[in-house]
Amino acid sequence: MTSPFLSIIIPAHNEEHRLPHTLEQVFAFLTRQTYPSEVLVVENGSRDGTLAVAQRFARRHKGLRVFHEEKAGKGLAVRRGILEARGEYRFLCDADLSMPIEELPRFLPPALPEAEIVIASREAPGAVRYNEPFHRHLTGRVFNLIIRLLVLPGLQDTQCGFKCFRADVAEDIFPRQTLTGWAFDVEVLAIARLRGYRIVELPIPWYFNAESKVSVVRDSWRMFLDLLRIRRNIRQGIYDETP
Repeated sequence: MTSPFLSIIIPAHNEEHRLPHTLEQVFAFLTRQTYPSEVLVVENGSRDGTLAVAQRFARRHKGLRVFHEEKAGKGLAVRRGILEARGEYRFLCDADLSMPIEELPRFLPPALPEAEIVIASREAPGAVRYNEPFHRHLTGRVFNLIIRLLVLPGLQDTQCGFKCFRADVAEDIFPRQTLTGWAFDVEVLAIARLRGYRIVELPIPWYFNAESKVSVVRDSWRMFLDLLRIRRNIRQGIYDETP
């Protein structure tokens, strides 16, 4: 079987309402492209009908594969999707499509011919945020400052949910991932840095979604503890070991 050029991975936890519209937009976009592609939905730990919604959609679209994980955790879903994907490029896509899917070609050749990892950035020069409350922006900037001080100096936005990995890079990095929660992004990018891969921050238009799954108080504390774990793992050489 010929490998697709692009795999789009959508982690989906309690997304029965947003997922149908997102999949319609994604497949409408892909039908306008000239390259072969696939879409993977990884449902994990949902308490609603997300899995059934995805499976019904897959019956009408051969290019969609659906996976189920019993446990919740965005990092768990992303790792499953990345490693199940077959594409030359593997694109992580949040189910809320807070970045328009039409921006995706900017992450790929020929727009970025040598890119190994491209991450969407709401802070790089040229990025625009729409409708985001000031307190959410402020919280995000404070957390990013901590990320830069403890783990990833120089990266202005590690938490945006749209990222693209070249296949060989993804298959080197993600088996080394240990975190399954919200801080998985930081860990994956930290591993990439340790492995010598170049990370490009790409400015995007981004639209705030009030139905965000992140709890500022609860998840910020958990993510801070995860940053300390990542820092400890780096010092102990955990990520240097062969998976």
